[in-house]
Amino acid sequence: MMGVIVLLHRWLGVAFCLLFAMWFATGIVMHFVPFPSLTEAERFAGLAPLDPTAARIAVADAVAASGIPDATRVRLIQRGDGPVYIVSMAAHLRAVRATDGQDASVRSADLALAIAGAHARQRGLDAAHAALVARAAFDQWSVPNGFDRHRPLFRVALGDATGTEVYVSSRTGEVVLDTTRSERGWNLVGSVLHWIYPTVLRSDWALWDGVVWTLSLLALIAALLGAVLGIVRIRMRSGRLATPYRGWHALHHVLGLAAMVFVLSWIFSGWLSMDHGRLFSRGQLTGPEADAANAVPDWAAASLLDRVKLPPSVREAEWFASGGEVYRRDRLALDAQALVRTEDASDAGQGGFLSAREVRGLTTRLAADCGIPGILAGNDDYPARSTVPGAPVYRSHCGEVWFDIDSADGTVLQRLDASRRAYRWAYGALHTLDFPSLLARPLLRDILIVALCGLGLAFSVTGMVIGWRRLLLSR
Repeated sequence: MMGVIVLLHRWLGVAFCLLFAMWFATGIVMHFVPFPSLTEAERFAGLAPLDPTAARIAVADAVAASGIPDATRVRLIQRGDGPVYIVSMAAHLRAVRATDGQDASVRSADLALAIAGAHARQRGLDAAHAALVARAAFDQWSVPNGFDRHRPLFRVALGDATGTEVYVSSRTGEVVLDTTRSERGWNLVGSVLHWIYPTVLRSDWALWDGVVWTLSLLALIAALLGAVLGIVRIRMRSGRLATPYRGWHALHHVLGLAAMVFVLSWIFSGWLSMDHGRLFSRGQLTGPEADAANAVPDWAAASLLDRVKLPPSVREAEWFASGGEVYRRDRLALDAQALVRTEDASDAGQGGFLSAREVRGLTTRLAADCGIPGILAGNDDYPARSTVPGAPVYRSHCGEVWFDIDSADGTVLQRLDASRRAYRWAYGALHTLDFPSLLARPLLRDILIVALCGLGLAFSVTGMVIGWRRLLLSR
């Protein structure tokens, strides 16, 4: 048996030592430079103020014009070519002109360029030399599946000092992603390598998922076999633990024992990042729960909300249903909004967020035996954040399942059953060290991540040297 373990570890180590080193090195980069995205603060800053006096068709007419009769949400934004309704459901969305209901998708490169320039100027970015770079379904930075509803995307280079590029949705005309030269450079030696994320592979999600899951599992097996050998080969000399090896093998043995717990937990949790429902639940709503959470509003009733005029400073308006009631939320600032309810459409002085009573109206439709929702603490072991800074997140316990609801827009942020709660620790805590005690001490967490990944990298380098020598000997 030991002979088989030695043989498997030797050749799996030869095959995966470079991958181990890459994962540890790129893990350090990823901790400080995440994959490019458009943050909510950036998206909101790029929105132009709505003209509350402009003529527009009713929301119900916009839904009818969109061809999405079971739409669950409608947003109103101001583009350079006029106000636009964005009608959406789970898998589809479409933009129609707020003035006449005509299709408002973006087909013209000139319009995409104008939209990108207006977005940049709203954010205070230099767009004097903006130019269209490409119109494509995928590139290295737009491969995540969240962009599927917006493809193809127009990529516009602003020509500013930081090399900013923004991506405009051809479906809605919204800016959905931005990157800078620095982000792109660091991510080429960070996330792209770490996630094995080349465009040609990642654009096929199922293929990428299978490849990375398999590689991660084989790497985990190699680490487990190495741990067994490392423990078995420990010797006692003069009452102290010692290694029977010399040179690089001795260093590999000693560093392997020192890093064993971290390496095993990190490779295991990294493999779990590709779980996608194989061992743990995915945290997704069941069919009936999704139907309740994403109920189709009574769009005719939604038009009653227009009795309350849009505030002069509003940047975005959104209509949605929650708990059987229809709402309009007026985004006044990144951290400020007003909610208008159909039951009190004549009164503009309503609260900015859903109350506990209103959230309970939703959770009772999601599941039976739901308790009274409570506001989630900022340091909760299972954190969730609203898209609106400072907006409460409510947690409702429905038997063994927990639902976290965003009071800003009524969306279900998390569905936590026992399996998903276990996954939070098995993956998130072990792989990113986001234990609440460490999150409260960010500098200490930074030091630990760099030190532990550095130790893992040093251990992997010894394996690379040994593997290279083994390959030379086998020639």
